[in-house]
Amino acid sequence: MRNDLIPDSYLEGERAWCHVIYALHALAVVIGIAGAATVAGAFVFGVPSLIAVVLNYVKRSDVRGTWLDSHYRWQIRTFWFTALWLLIYGLLIITIVGIPIAWLLIVFLGVWVGYRVVRGWLALSQRRPIDEA
Repeated sequence: MRNDLIPDSYLEGERAWCHVIYALHALAVVIGIAGAATVAGAFVFGVPSLIAVVLNYVKRSDVRGTWLDSHYRWQIRTFWFTALWLLIYGLLIITIVGIPIAWLLIVFLGVWVGYRVVRGWLALSQRRPIDEA
């Protein structure tokens, strides 16, 4: 379905949900920065992000074929790629040789998660899809 065939008024409720989901992800990032956990750890295992990813899956079918679908996909991929990289981090941290790489990875991952949340939320605020290229 083409985006120009869907009236903006139909998407306002779904866009509001997308803002809520970005806010929950951002809250998880802030908790990771302010708390004892890492940003990536708080993002994947924190309650705000867990609620956000469940909402992503529940609400995604409502926006399929619209420009908002790219935001839901962006949020879901950010969550699962972060989880995957945390698994790799965990495997590296249990080896003596991998510890320095693991620490670099966890810092990079925290910055990457923050970037993805900010970039996506800004695009949503400007009412445009998030391009993943």
